[in-house]
Amino acid sequence: MDKILSLCKRRGFIFQSSEIYGGLANTWDYGPLGAELKRNVKNLWWKSVIQERMDMVGLDCAILMHPQVWKASGHVDGFTDPLVDCKECKSRYRTDHLTATPDPNIKICPSCNSKIDLRVSVPRLFNLMMKTSLGPVEDAGSITYLRPETAQGIFVNFLNILDTTRKKLPFGVAQIGKAFRNEITPGNSTFRTREFEQMEIEYFVKPEEDERWYKSWIEERFNWYINYGIKKENLRIRPHEKDELAHYAKACSDIEYNFPFGWSELEGIANRADFDLKQHEQFSGKEMLYFDSQENKKIRPHIIEPSGGVDRATLAFLVDAYHEEKVKEETRVVLKFSKELAPIKAAILPLLKNRPQLVGVAKDIAEDLMKDIRVVYDDTAAIGKLYRRQDEVGTLYCVTVDVQSLEDSKVTVRDRDTMLQERVEISGLKEYLLDKLKSE
Repeated sequence: MDKILSLCKRRGFIFQSSEIYGGLANTWDYGPLGAELKRNVKNLWWKSVIQERMDMVGLDCAILMHPQVWKASGHVDGFTDPLVDCKECKSRYRTDHLTATPDPNIKICPSCNSKIDLRVSVPRLFNLMMKTSLGPVEDAGSITYLRPETAQGIFVNFLNILDTTRKKLPFGVAQIGKAFRNEITPGNSTFRTREFEQMEIEYFVKPEEDERWYKSWIEERFNWYINYGIKKENLRIRPHEKDELAHYAKACSDIEYNFPFGWSELEGIANRADFDLKQHEQFSGKEMLYFDSQENKKIRPHIIEPSGGVDRATLAFLVDAYHEEKVKEETRVVLKFSKELAPIKAAILPLLKNRPQLVGVAKDIAEDLMKDIRVVYDDTAAIGKLYRRQDEVGTLYCVTVDVQSLEDSKVTVRDRDTMLQERVEISGLKEYLLDKLKSE
């Protein structure tokens, strides 16, 4: 993990937020390449769950919502973590993050290995929502919250979506957006942070069909990660035990990835039954029902919720793409992203930066390609170093303009994974690359 984080900083994937001021703990900025990678993750998700399905629509809800939304959802009263303080090193942990012992009342502090007696150091509950205030005067009446999840925006728009889209069950609503949780023990780079981005689906189904759709979405979301490059052996599905289910969940399963720091959740798929619509109906006074014209009756749909983290998915794709291999007694580091995820598709490299003709041809090629392909131009090092630099960021193809190019109007195209090179006519280069990017 240290190697990957070092590469992320060195090549512009992830930076520590506010670094010139010493940084802010567990907050991160995505650099030029990280922003491209993260955008590709979101675009592929949006394409697969909305644009390629007839039963899905998209939404983009506000971060700030009426405070009653969070009362109805249970977040105000129940969105808490039980935390305990270690009396020896003063560290604070969630009780489920302490090391277990044969005695259920005795835990071990992960920081200093001292014993913690839960009968003495009684766990205290901390609400995870971040408060803010609306308007120029801060008082009790102006208190609201930064949303801790994107799901509630979909639920409170359920009637609007029915009215405007006329969708029939089963149908789903998806959105991507920022959420905020005052995590007490964030960590592992971008895996657990206080500000994060979610990719969330609420899929509305007939109550008698919820189990079938729950299983279907688990399979579909599991395969999505594999389709875009994550190795199947690094993924697993872990059903929740009854004692760890959320209060609203009829069932839940996590898709977990084998990070360098261990198996951890990428995405959760929950059967929320009709809890959410029922709660908002009770608190708002609005009837949250669907009229089934075939059965001529109103029903309250059950909801299947696949909820994944953009930041976690981006980190998993980064980790899984990282490879080290020996090439002529040297170690080559390469990020083997899928063609869809690679931040840069091609790099245009003049062999000699002090030859104006070569530089001119290379820049003309780059300007022509960038209209259709994400490319970069680089002449800041010798060609061997430029190749290694592009390998490290996962660039699929390196296009080298050399002295011979001035004579035969051809360039050398190098493949990232095989390192094989091919001479290609400049006039047909765009078509050649587009064809390569479309091929299996």
